[in-house]
Amino acid sequence: MTPATETEAADLRQVLQEATAEVIVERGLGAFSLREVARRAGVSHAAPGYHFGDMEGLLTALAIEGLDTLHRQTAAAAAMTTDPIERLRLIGVAYVQVGMNFPAHMEVAFRPDVVDGDHPSLQTCGTSAFGVLEDAVRDIAETHNPKLDVRKASHLCWSAMQGLVELHPKLTRLDEMSGVPASSIDDLVSSFTSLLVTGFLHADD
Repeated sequence: MTPATETEAADLRQVLQEATAEVIVERGLGAFSLREVARRAGVSHAAPGYHFGDMEGLLTALAIEGLDTLHRQTAAAAAMTTDPIERLRLIGVAYVQVGMNFPAHMEVAFRPDVVDGDHPSLQTCGTSAFGVLEDAVRDIAETHNPKLDVRKASHLCWSAMQGLVELHPKLTRLDEMSGVPASSIDDLVSSFTSLLVTGFLHADD
Protein backbone atom coordinates (compact mmCIF):
# COMPACT_ATOMS: atom_id res chain seq x y z
CA MET A 1 0.00 0.00 0.00
CA THR A 2 1.49 3.34 -1.04
CA PRO A 3 1.67 6.30 1.40
CA ALA A 4 -1.03 8.10 -0.56
CA THR A 5 -3.30 5.07 -0.33
CA GLU A 6 -2.61 4.75 3.40
CA THR A 7 -3.60 8.40 3.86
CA GLU A 8 -6.77 7.89 1.86
CA ALA A 9 -7.63 4.84 3.95
CA ALA A 10 -7.09 6.76 7.19
CA ASP A 11 -9.23 9.61 5.89
CA LEU A 12 -12.01 7.21 4.95
CA ARG A 13 -11.86 5.54 8.36
CA GLN A 14 -12.31 8.96 9.94
CA VAL A 15 -15.23 9.80 7.65
CA LEU A 16 -16.88 6.51 8.57
CA GLN A 17 -16.39 7.16 12.29
CA GLU A 18 -17.89 10.64 11.94
CA ALA A 19 -20.86 9.18 10.07
CA THR A 20 -21.23 6.58 12.82
CA ALA A 21 -21.38 9.29 15.48
CA GLU A 22 -24.04 11.15 13.50
CA VAL A 23 -26.23 8.06 13.16
CA ILE A 24 -25.98 7.23 16.86
CA VAL A 25 -26.86 10.78 17.93
CA GLU A 26 -29.81 10.99 15.54
CA ARG A 27 -31.19 7.46 15.73
CA GLY A 28 -29.64 5.79 18.77
CA LEU A 29 -27.72 2.55 18.91
CA GLY A 30 -30.93 0.57 18.54
CA ALA A 31 -31.37 1.84 14.97
CA PHE A 32 -27.69 1.77 14.04
CA SER A 33 -26.56 -0.07 10.92
CA LEU A 34 -23.41 -0.30 8.82
CA ARG A 35 -25.47 0.30 5.70
CA GLU A 36 -26.72 3.64 7.03
CA VAL A 37 -23.18 4.63 8.01
CA ALA A 38 -21.98 3.84 4.48
CA ARG A 39 -24.83 5.87 2.99
CA ARG A 40 -23.98 8.88 5.18
CA ALA A 41 -20.32 8.60 4.27
CA GLY A 42 -21.09 8.31 0.57
CA VAL A 43 -19.29 5.00 0.11
CA SER A 44 -20.24 1.45 -0.82
CA HIS A 45 -22.12 -0.55 1.79
CA ALA A 46 -19.12 -2.89 2.03
CA ALA A 47 -16.68 -0.12 3.04
CA PRO A 48 -17.32 -0.17 6.83
CA GLY A 49 -16.74 -3.91 6.95
CA TYR A 50 -13.60 -3.62 4.85
CA HIS A 51 -12.04 -1.01 7.15
CA PHE A 52 -13.34 -2.16 10.55
CA GLY A 53 -14.28 -5.81 10.11
CA ASP A 54 -17.76 -5.59 11.55
CA MET A 55 -20.08 -3.41 13.62
CA GLU A 56 -18.20 -4.16 16.83
CA GLY A 57 -14.94 -3.13 15.20
CA LEU A 58 -16.38 0.18 14.05
CA LEU A 59 -17.95 0.99 17.41
CA THR A 60 -14.75 0.00 19.20
CA ALA A 61 -12.80 2.45 17.02
CA LEU A 62 -15.29 5.17 17.93
CA ALA A 63 -14.95 4.33 21.63
CA ILE A 64 -11.15 4.46 21.40
CA GLU A 65 -11.32 7.88 19.76
CA GLY A 66 -13.65 9.08 22.51
CA LEU A 67 -11.51 7.84 25.38
CA ASP A 68 -8.35 9.18 23.75
CA THR A 69 -10.02 12.59 23.48
CA LEU A 70 -11.09 12.34 27.11
CA HIS A 71 -7.56 11.52 28.19
CA ARG A 72 -5.97 14.35 26.22
CA GLN A 73 -8.44 17.00 27.33
CA THR A 74 -8.51 16.04 31.01
CA ALA A 75 -4.70 15.84 31.05
CA ALA A 76 -4.52 19.32 29.53
CA ALA A 77 -6.96 20.60 32.16
CA ALA A 78 -4.97 18.99 34.97
CA ALA A 79 -1.80 20.74 33.80
CA MET A 80 -3.39 24.17 34.21
CA THR A 81 -2.94 24.36 37.99
CA THR A 82 -0.83 23.02 40.84
CA ASP A 83 -3.66 23.20 43.37
CA PRO A 84 -5.05 19.65 43.77
CA ILE A 85 -8.64 20.67 44.50
CA GLU A 86 -8.78 23.12 41.60
CA ARG A 87 -7.18 20.44 39.43
CA LEU A 88 -10.01 18.05 40.26
CA ARG A 89 -12.57 20.71 39.36
CA LEU A 90 -10.90 21.46 36.03
CA ILE A 91 -10.73 17.76 35.21
CA GLY A 92 -14.46 17.53 35.94
CA VAL A 93 -15.21 20.47 33.65
CA ALA A 94 -13.13 18.92 30.86
CA TYR A 95 -14.79 15.53 31.37
CA VAL A 96 -18.27 17.00 31.08
CA GLN A 97 -17.32 19.05 28.02
CA VAL A 98 -16.08 15.93 26.24
CA GLY A 99 -19.25 14.10 27.21
CA MET A 100 -21.44 16.89 25.86
CA ASN A 101 -19.40 17.47 22.69
CA PHE A 102 -18.89 13.82 21.79
CA PRO A 103 -22.06 12.07 23.02
CA ALA A 104 -21.91 9.13 20.63
CA HIS A 105 -18.25 8.43 21.35
CA MET A 106 -18.80 8.47 25.08
CA GLU A 107 -21.96 6.39 24.88
CA VAL A 108 -20.25 3.49 23.14
CA ALA A 109 -17.17 3.84 25.36
CA PHE A 110 -19.28 2.63 28.28
CA ARG A 111 -21.21 -0.06 26.43
CA PRO A 112 -19.29 -3.34 26.84
CA ASP A 113 -22.10 -5.11 25.00
CA VAL A 114 -21.30 -3.36 21.70
CA VAL A 115 -17.51 -2.91 21.78
CA ASP A 116 -14.51 -5.19 22.15
CA GLY A 117 -13.62 -4.61 25.78
CA ASP A 118 -10.39 -6.59 25.39
CA HIS A 119 -9.03 -4.37 22.63
CA PRO A 120 -5.57 -3.18 23.82
CA SER A 121 -6.02 0.41 22.60
CA LEU A 122 -9.42 0.68 24.28
CA GLN A 123 -7.97 -0.55 27.57
CA THR A 124 -4.96 1.76 27.30
CA CYS A 125 -7.06 4.86 26.58
CA GLY A 126 -9.51 4.07 29.36
CA THR A 127 -6.75 3.41 31.88
CA SER A 128 -4.93 6.61 30.88
CA ALA A 129 -8.08 8.73 31.22
CA PHE A 130 -8.84 7.25 34.63
CA GLY A 131 -5.22 7.76 35.64
CA VAL A 132 -5.51 11.53 35.19
CA LEU A 133 -8.43 11.59 37.61
CA GLU A 134 -6.83 9.18 40.06
CA ASP A 135 -3.63 11.23 40.18
CA ALA A 136 -5.63 14.34 41.06
CA VAL A 137 -7.47 12.53 43.85
CA ARG A 138 -4.17 11.09 45.11
CA ASP A 139 -2.75 14.62 45.32
CA ILE A 140 -5.74 15.68 47.42
CA ALA A 141 -5.20 12.70 49.72
CA GLU A 142 -1.49 13.39 50.11
CA THR A 143 -2.11 17.08 50.79
CA HIS A 144 -5.22 16.95 52.95
CA ASN A 145 -6.13 13.43 54.10
CA PRO A 146 -3.73 10.47 53.87
CA LYS A 147 -6.51 8.15 55.12
CA LEU A 148 -8.59 8.68 51.98
CA ASP A 149 -9.16 5.57 49.85
CA VAL A 150 -7.90 7.03 46.57
CA ARG A 151 -9.31 4.28 44.35
CA LYS A 152 -12.83 4.47 45.75
CA ALA A 153 -12.78 8.27 45.78
CA SER A 154 -11.70 8.27 42.13
CA HIS A 155 -14.52 5.90 41.26
CA LEU A 156 -16.95 8.25 42.98
CA CYS A 157 -15.68 11.25 41.03
CA TRP A 158 -15.94 9.40 37.72
CA SER A 159 -19.45 8.24 38.55
CA ALA A 160 -20.52 11.77 39.49
CA MET A 161 -19.21 13.36 36.29
CA GLN A 162 -20.58 10.64 34.01
CA GLY A 163 -23.91 10.83 35.82
CA LEU A 164 -23.97 14.59 35.33
CA VAL A 165 -23.38 14.22 31.59
CA GLU A 166 -26.30 11.81 31.30
CA LEU A 167 -28.70 13.46 33.75
CA HIS A 168 -28.12 17.18 33.18
CA PRO A 169 -31.17 17.61 30.88
CA LYS A 170 -33.36 15.86 33.47
CA LEU A 171 -31.91 17.92 36.33
CA THR A 172 -32.63 21.10 34.37
CA ARG A 173 -36.21 19.95 33.80
CA LEU A 174 -36.66 19.21 37.52
CA ASP A 175 -35.44 22.70 38.39
CA GLU A 176 -37.85 24.23 35.90
CA MET A 177 -40.77 22.23 37.30
CA SER A 178 -39.85 23.36 40.82
CA GLY A 179 -39.52 27.00 39.82
CA VAL A 180 -35.80 26.98 40.66
CA PRO A 181 -33.31 28.67 38.32
CA ALA A 182 -31.46 25.94 36.44
CA SER A 183 -27.73 25.73 37.07
CA SER A 184 -25.30 25.57 34.18
CA ILE A 185 -23.44 22.33 33.81
CA ASP A 186 -20.15 24.05 34.71
CA ASP A 187 -21.70 25.41 37.91
CA LEU A 188 -22.88 21.92 38.76
CA VAL A 189 -19.40 20.52 38.19
CA SER A 190 -18.01 23.09 40.65
CA SER A 191 -20.72 22.29 43.20
CA PHE A 192 -20.24 18.55 42.83
CA THR A 193 -16.49 18.94 43.22
CA SER A 194 -16.93 21.00 46.38
CA LEU A 195 -19.27 18.41 47.89
CA LEU A 196 -16.98 15.53 46.94
CA VAL A 197 -13.88 17.20 48.33
CA THR A 198 -15.66 18.04 51.59
CA GLY A 199 -16.35 14.33 51.99
CA PHE A 200 -12.80 13.40 51.01
CA LEU A 201 -11.28 15.69 53.62
CA HIS A 202 -13.21 13.97 56.42
CA ALA A 203 -13.10 10.37 55.17
CA ASP A 204 -11.50 7.86 57.55
CA ASP A 205 -10.63 5.28 54.87
